Amino acid sequence: MNQNSGNKTPQDKKPVKFGMNWVYILIFIMLGAIFLTNRDASTNKEVDWTAFRKLMRQNSFSELSVNLNDNKVTAKIKPEFVQSVLGTDSVTTPGYSLLGKTEPVISVIIPSPDRFSDFYDATVEQYEIDAKVKYDEGGSLLWSILLNLLPIFLLVFLWVIIMRRMSGGGGGGVFNVGKTKAQIYDKSSPDAQKVTFKDVAGLSEAKQEVEEIVDFLKEPIKYTNLGAKIPKGALLVGPPGTGKTLLAKAVAGEAEVPFFSLSGSDFVEMFVGVGASRVRDLFRQAKEKAPCIVFIDEIDAVGRARGKNPNMGSNDERENTLNQLLTEMDGFGSNSGVIILAATNRADILDKALLRAGRFDRQINVDLPELNDRKEIFIVHLRNIKIDESVDTEFLARQTPGFSGADIANVCNEAALIAARNGKEFVQKEDFMSAVDRIVGGLEKKSKVTTVEERRTIALHEAGHATLSWMLKYANPLVKVTIVPRGKALGAAWYMPEERQITTYEQLQDEMCATLGGRAAEELFLGKISTGAANDLERVTKQAYAMVVYYGMSKRLPNLNYYDASGQDWGFNKPYSDETALIIDEEVKHIINEQYGRAKDILTEYSDKHRELSEVLLEKEVIFADDLERIFGKRKWQSRSQEILEQQSLNNPDKAAIELLDADKDKDKDKEEKASNDEKDE
Repeated sequence: MNQNSGNKTPQDKKPVKFGMNWVYILIFIMLGAIFLTNRDASTNKEVDWTAFRKLMRQNSFSELSVNLNDNKVTAKIKPEFVQSVLGTDSVTTPGYSLLGKTEPVISVIIPSPDRFSDFYDATVEQYEIDAKVKYDEGGSLLWSILLNLLPIFLLVFLWVIIMRRMSGGGGGGVFNVGKTKAQIYDKSSPDAQKVTFKDVAGLSEAKQEVEEIVDFLKEPIKYTNLGAKIPKGALLVGPPGTGKTLLAKAVAGEAEVPFFSLSGSDFVEMFVGVGASRVRDLFRQAKEKAPCIVFIDEIDAVGRARGKNPNMGSNDERENTLNQLLTEMDGFGSNSGVIILAATNRADILDKALLRAGRFDRQINVDLPELNDRKEIFIVHLRNIKIDESVDTEFLARQTPGFSGADIANVCNEAALIAARNGKEFVQKEDFMSAVDRIVGGLEKKSKVTTVEERRTIALHEAGHATLSWMLKYANPLVKVTIVPRGKALGAAWYMPEERQITTYEQLQDEMCATLGGRAAEELFLGKISTGAANDLERVTKQAYAMVVYYGMSKRLPNLNYYDASGQDWGFNKPYSDETALIIDEEVKHIINEQYGRAKDILTEYSDKHRELSEVLLEKEVIFADDLERIFGKRKWQSRSQEILEQQSLNNPDKAAIELLDADKDKDKDKEEKASNDEKDE
């Protein structure tokens, strides 16, 4: 016999855990006790046959119900006889329960339905009886029990739903509301991220930064031997759609460590203290699984700068959550092996304490892709699309300046949809061009009714833009002009902007002049102006204010910048006086009026060719760069690379790309020869 079996210590006994299931059981027992007890004893009484006959002769009942199966009669008592039949403590008015309206009744067991029928007929003949009689076969006992328990089940069901809604839809009820909502991925997870760095096109500098973090987690000894410390966090900053979340997914796919993924809004809750509790629970789990990576998407939802709450001093739950996050990232406790990755497109509104070294040690800029990056992104998204030989990634990359990675993915998908809609077996170059037009300008609305005068006004307006963009040195070269309505615009023009890192004063002037060409053409050739230039005027006004206020390109206010890059927005006061504001307005008007007059002078000089271009546009509705070259001649400001692209890409993009590469090689060869000749001369 085991001697230890009879000597169990108190520590050996397992404590009884109290959970939400016990609460449900207690509620169920209480409700059952209420419904199964005699809840209407004061309004229900059972009498014998003799007493029933006496009450019957006194006409005390308003309605009789005969149960044929149970040989039982239930009689509803008239209000004036309730106290005499049930006693002075009984109610005289009907009551209510969860099952409905209840009235004072008595019940009696009868010998048989036939004898009761004979008794009723005899009583009606001798006495004045007005009680109505109905015969009912009655229900089963099981059905009666179910009817009594149905309200209990409904209450329990509603309680469970309320508890789940309070806990954010997760299990465990309201007691789990403070738990983190992070999804955990590791290499053994069935739903682990399959994205790797090979699936992330471009972003070479950003990938290098995060690859270093992944390498540190895989081989920490290589860094710690030199005295290096593991970085605590990296902040991915960039415009929407540039691939910040995709880069984090690639980290999850490459790193052989647990990966916690959640959004900044997951910390925000209506209950006080929930956000801070979720932060503590997140870091507790992360420390248990260290080394690991925690990714917080859209961190600006919880990391907004403190002290700017519009509630003017009230307790802000979001600030409490941010304080807890700051403490966990760099408090007295050790977070060794836990790396925080965060993404936002609004880094200017984040709290300064969150951005300091020791919390987010490095900020990784994920900018809009340049030409080569866009080409790589097109190659990645074209893997699963059936394309023919007419599609050239170099040409597509040049046609999508300013597009983010998400925009390029949308272009590829839209092109495939257009090709499938037209019944094609392959996606062709024209499908991609239509997709770009669809995304940039909106859906074509050929059914929109326009008068002849309106069409002529639109044609003159768009021809004005095209003429100035062709004649000005720094204006963006034209690709396509149309007077077919797209989206909210009645006409549109597509350009191929030159990708440059800095912009000079002369370049800004030419761009403004070309933008004002539509309004200038209306005034010159129609003698009246229209509302069609609203968007042009908005762009020009913003650009002129930027030149004066931000870039210091004003003659009266040179070398001054009134923009606060720190995000403080200068509080409630402007950083300049009212007199300076008046000078700013005058300078903006001067710049715009100067370029507007310049636009009218150029259009007056080329009025015949402008008129010819507008007639071609009215006839064809859509014109390309070769139409302008036929009317105005070759653009003298055009580089050789742009000539090759614009002249031949529409017909043979592969040949255009090859000649473009040859042109670049010839240019490099000329530079080398010139350099060698200079060395010989020396």
